[in-house]
Amino acid sequence: QVQLVESGGGLVQAGGTLRLSCVASARIFSFNAMGWYRQAPGKQRELVAVVTSAARTNYANYVKGRFTISRDNAKNTVYLQMNDLEPDDTAVYYCYAQANIKVDYWGKGTLVTVSS
Repeated sequence: QVQLVESGGGLVQAGGTLRLSCVASARIFSFNAMGWYRQAPGKQRELVAVVTSAARTNYANYVKGRFTISRDNAKNTVYLQMNDLEPDDTAVYYCYAQANIKVDYWGKGTLVTVSS
């Protein structure tokens, strides 16, 4: 079982920045993809960004131009740089790893709160 541990969440004012990190307990270089999802109170979990093993990235429209996802295979870590944060970005952010088409893993989440 692979463990994913997120960090970097917190309280920030609108327009501020945060950098989330997700460290995996296993080597991630062969994982199909890693990414970040988020879930706001009363809402469904939604995709924020994903990065594939080929370093291709994909972003939800509402974060394009503001968030950047990256992975460091040597450190078994994926990052989410979040700039120009908005109150609507307030959510629990979850790290996700797809080892292959049949196996995926989730972290326990880190809370991001953006005040107006």
